Amino acid sequence: MKKMKKATRDSFGQALVDEGKLNENIVVLDADLAESTRTVLFKKEFKNRFFDCGISECNMIGVGAGLATCGKIPFVASFAMFSVARAFEQIRNTVAYSNLNVKIVGSHSGLSAGKDGATHQCLEDLALMRSVPNMTIVCPVDHFETLAAVKRLVEMKGPAYLRLSKVAVEFINNASVLQSFKIGQGVVLKNGFDLTLIATGTMVGFVLNVAKILSQHGVEARVINIHTIKPLDEELILEAAAQTKLIVVVEEHNVFGGLGEAVCGVVCKSQVHCAVRQIGMNDEFGQSGGEDELLKHYGLDDFGIYEKVRFFVRQVLKVKV
Repeated sequence: MKKMKKATRDSFGQALVDEGKLNENIVVLDADLAESTRTVLFKKEFKNRFFDCGISECNMIGVGAGLATCGKIPFVASFAMFSVARAFEQIRNTVAYSNLNVKIVGSHSGLSAGKDGATHQCLEDLALMRSVPNMTIVCPVDHFETLAAVKRLVEMKGPAYLRLSKVAVEFINNASVLQSFKIGQGVVLKNGFDLTLIATGTMVGFVLNVAKILSQHGVEARVINIHTIKPLDEELILEAAAQTKLIVVVEEHNVFGGLGEAVCGVVCKSQVHCAVRQIGMNDEFGQSGGEDELLKHYGLDDFGIYEKVRFFVRQVLKVKV
């Protein structure tokens, strides 16, 4: 049976409408990209609670901050390159410094802006937002996890960043995650005691496929979905480090400043001895191309990830696969 697929940006649009019906304090701001970010769905349902701020992202963050001081729950959306990178000063000084209840949304993250090229592909957003005090960072893996993430972000107080993708991904979860999802709590999707594969967002599905291939060669990989980059589930990571000899972190982000370095930091400050390796964008810009084509080019598809993991397994575990 063919699995259903959906981009997390589309699921986000649905989640906004669902939550908007339950909470009239939810308002949505966009920067002239409502069709792309899917906030257009909220606009159609709640015209008086939607604000198009035009191509003026820095101002949009400020407007969202102002609405938050009035008791509203603003979701402020654009491409990640613009909602985060362009408006970073306003996020830091206006939203985070005052600990305001603004939810910043970055669609088309990673390489998923595709043919728009390097200027629109945001591979630095996790690094930027991790550096900001008071900031929560959530990167859901699929449709149901996105619905759950939006629900929890509405419930929590304080600034948060929601990272979304344009690429349609297979459903990993079902509706039960709407009850089980907790911000700051990673999820073990497959158990294993040879090595641990940690991923976030679109990379989780690829990592699960890699784990299946490894299993065919007698190597059992634990697979952990880290949907919350900050606060990080340190306990789960340290448990994996104690029970396996190798951790490989996979992310659609620069290897500098993202999830991989966060995991390295957790393991390094502990007394646990475990090798950690990273797979991501190796300090380079993307380029124009189809989303699948780009993932293949940068070794972030099934085959590319498997080849790198196989090298690490041979290097660290001394096992031929």
